Amino acid sequence: MDSLDMELLNEIQWTFPLVSRPFDAMAEKFGATPDAIKGRLTGLKKSGVLRQLSAIFDTRRLGYTSSLVAMEIESGRLEHVARQINRHPGVSHNYERDHEFNLWFTLAVPPGSSLKDELDKFAGLGGIRRVRMLPTLQLFKIGVKLDMVDGKKHEVAPTEKKKEIRNVGFEPTERDKEFVRELQKDMDIIDEPFARAAENLGVTEDELFEKMKWYEEIGVMRRFAAILRHRQAGFSANGMIVWKVPEGRIAEVGAKLGAFPQVSHCYERPTYKDWPYNVFSMIHCKTESEARGMARQIQGQVGVDEYTILFSSREFKKTRVEYFVEHEFRPDAGDATRAEEREKEMLSAPRP
Repeated sequence: MDSLDMELLNEIQWTFPLVSRPFDAMAEKFGATPDAIKGRLTGLKKSGVLRQLSAIFDTRRLGYTSSLVAMEIESGRLEHVARQINRHPGVSHNYERDHEFNLWFTLAVPPGSSLKDELDKFAGLGGIRRVRMLPTLQLFKIGVKLDMVDGKKHEVAPTEKKKEIRNVGFEPTERDKEFVRELQKDMDIIDEPFARAAENLGVTEDELFEKMKWYEEIGVMRRFAAILRHRQAGFSANGMIVWKVPEGRIAEVGAKLGAFPQVSHCYERPTYKDWPYNVFSMIHCKTESEARGMARQIQGQVGVDEYTILFSSREFKKTRVEYFVEHEFRPDAGDATRAEEREKEMLSAPRP
């Protein structure tokens, strides 16, 4: 990648022009031709750096229920269990991390479905020692933005302002679901990329843009933007900083962590006797050393003494949840040894 590639990637992670010919608008901004912009983005897709250009939706606003799940898996069974979990359509991220809880994945289920029921489907997989469900209790921030240009890196300080959204009720209609299914598709890098979506939905492009802006105003759509593959973009140290925050400081610390530009995700999650950390924050760096240094800088500003960083050592799955296109998940038959014992262990209640 050269400097213009990185400038482009920086730009389209933050904003993407919602106009009929977006690459013309980008070309004007960067002093290039539309063909040059399209050629560069096509090349970045082929190289694997640019994963997708699409609408990014808020899972909860669409009525979905989701949770982070931590598992302790016997080392010889880790890959088998990970492969089976990957088959579930609601699993979007699945990583091995350097901890006793060595498998971490996110699971989302559509309205009317039960997270516990879906998680119980994994109970028959051999090698699972412990499972901890870690749903979001408070959301402080979500939104990955990788600083691709060294000269434009943000200071490690809580400087970001939280995006304001209109607090209105929303329950997706069948028509909304049609829009979501269409807008979550990866966009073609062509002169008029929104024309096909508008045609498929039976609306004009202006009506499509109006709907997208409305979704963004009310928080249903976080933004329309690029999603990068971290490792291919050079950010191989995917660090989950988990904090043991005093109960009375959770809201304050979570809000402050969420204001760091380097923090992409920040949540409060439940604790267990064997898992005392209640606030989770994600950072993405080029090296583990850089991540540890960044964690120390953040720690010095939030004033929480007890924390640790879990790095992902293997990525088993990283994709987007496909909303409103679910297929029922059924685990492979067999492999049910010790299933009853594991079911009793799987979902022990969080500590009050």
